[in-house]
Amino acid sequence: MGHFSRHTARRPVLGFVAALLLSAAPATWGQTAWPNKPVKIVVPFAPGGTTDILARAIAPDLSKAFGQQFVVENKGGAGGNLGAEQVAKSAGDGYTLLMGTVGTHGINRALYAKLPYDPIKDFAPITLVAGVPNVMVVNTEKAAANKINNVNDFIKYAKANPGKLNMASSGNGTSIHLAGELFKTKTGIFMAHIPYRGSGPALLDLAGGSMDVMFDNLPSAMQLIKAGKLKALAVTSSQRSAALPELPTVEEAAGLKGFEASSWFGLLAPAGTPADVVSRIQQEVAKSLATPAMKERLATLGAIPSGNTPAQFVTLIDSEHKKWAEVVKASGAKVD
Repeated sequence: MGHFSRHTARRPVLGFVAALLLSAAPATWGQTAWPNKPVKIVVPFAPGGTTDILARAIAPDLSKAFGQQFVVENKGGAGGNLGAEQVAKSAGDGYTLLMGTVGTHGINRALYAKLPYDPIKDFAPITLVAGVPNVMVVNTEKAAANKINNVNDFIKYAKANPGKLNMASSGNGTSIHLAGELFKTKTGIFMAHIPYRGSGPALLDLAGGSMDVMFDNLPSAMQLIKAGKLKALAVTSSQRSAALPELPTVEEAAGLKGFEASSWFGLLAPAGTPADVVSRIQQEVAKSLATPAMKERLATLGAIPSGNTPAQFVTLIDSEHKKWAEVVKASGAKVD
């Protein structure tokens, strides 16, 4: 009798659990259909730059959250346009994402005569990952040999040696390139612009002495600054960076009114990616960026984490288009 009653008592409970599972099934299965295979994050620059550093910082947390590998793939070239075009032309199924930048989604439309993608229509913005100041860096040994201790020393040297300075960048149209163009416009100096396929290779040549100056994103330059291979002269943001508080802004250092050229990096999906997939990725990126470990990691690099909503990111991209179109026009920079 006792044996029988134990089973019968359990039956209604089992029935209730089964009914619950069945009622929840369609919604749950619908949501968990994605991702059922690895997700690719395309970095449109060579390894070693800030775009690459940030993509590789968030990928492990996304892999953990979704139970599928988020794999970073570098596709550098044409100021980020090759990688951006690849993602723009990918299926909107949530399996190909782009770590976009102020270059790919703020500057390039104004700079390039022909852009192989539409930064607005071809993408579904997910979230801003981080904003970073750029930093004006020179080769330490060359700076010592030419008595360059600050921005004004640099300007004086450049004016006394026209045509002798090579300015490295991570590619045409990047904020690194445009910060340099803005500097040239505001100071009236000439420097030959040498574009690379990313910050990594450009920094190596700057540290090696074949380049003279670069307005690099702070996170990718930080290690070489701390190692003494590069000398930082100023940050290009409107305010000093908490990561290098002793460093003046370009505006402070040289009295260049209104000088401001910062960078940002954010995740985007191809247009047509389901809104719930976009929303789920945004939520997990925001969670990752809010962890003490990630906050600390980004702070030491000089990056300011965001994790904002897709709608907020859309607004930022729109305002950045307008701002950089004016900078491009003022600098006269053009790429065919």
